[in-house]
Amino acid sequence: MSDFLTQLYDEANLTITVTVILLLMFLAQFLLRRAFKRFEKSRVHTELEDTTNYRFMYYALLAVIYLTGIGFAIWNIPTLKHVAQSMLASAGILAVVVGFAAQQALGNIVSGIFIVMFKPYRINDRITVKDTLRGIVEDINLRHTIIRNFENQRIIIPNSVISNEILVNSNYTDDKLCKFINVGISYGSDIDKAKKIMAEEVENHPLNIDVRSEEDIESGVPRVMVRVVMLGESSINLRAWAWASDPANAFVQECELLESIKKRFDKEGVVIPFPQRTISYLNGESEADVKSEK
Repeated sequence: MSDFLTQLYDEANLTITVTVILLLMFLAQFLLRRAFKRFEKSRVHTELEDTTNYRFMYYALLAVIYLTGIGFAIWNIPTLKHVAQSMLASAGILAVVVGFAAQQALGNIVSGIFIVMFKPYRINDRITVKDTLRGIVEDINLRHTIIRNFENQRIIIPNSVISNEILVNSNYTDDKLCKFINVGISYGSDIDKAKKIMAEEVENHPLNIDVRSEEDIESGVPRVMVRVVMLGESSINLRAWAWASDPANAFVQECELLESIKKRFDKEGVVIPFPQRTISYLNGESEADVKSEK
């Protein structure tokens, strides 16, 4: 009877010990998460401020807490302790197996560390990956990078994959962005008038910024450059350089300029050509003849 009570006491004591360890682990991660949110709120005052280092350190500490807590819990369970000791007896084989199994996971962690160190992109940067995946970097953790595209969908890319890709970062070292406003006019339209209209519309847009240096202003360089870039088959293609303070404003400015330039062209008689087709019939009848017969 005493042996049974002793065994029951040991099992209860083991259960309490493991439960306390797990509770302490969850309490530690809760306190860490709460402290991190307070710290991030006190340090980050704008949406564009860099939070990459803070986030990555948070995930690293969170991983340490989970590994430590689970490790202590396993160590206090006698059955699992013996299993762990027997596994350590064949540490060489275990190292090879774990190495192959965790190769991709370790690669993601190492790539994540390199991303945080060298910063090819940061949280809140607008990037383009593989020419088709575009969005804002929302998070960088130990395993992957999360990008929020402009349809509010999340693109999740492993760190080891994205670190080997060629990407376009619209916020790298400088947030200013230049958009090409390309418009074609007919060969019968006045080129000088069209260039003047485009320059005025770009310059008067509230989101347009002046990127000229003092030397450029003194030497008379125009604020908005408009040039003929191509003589096409049916149009003279003009291009205006429109600068904005950041990619979001650049996109809005581009859309509104295309609309305002079209309206000014219509008002002042500048023609934007469009494809026109003439239909011919095998029997020699014209389209008008066919319509009259109907």
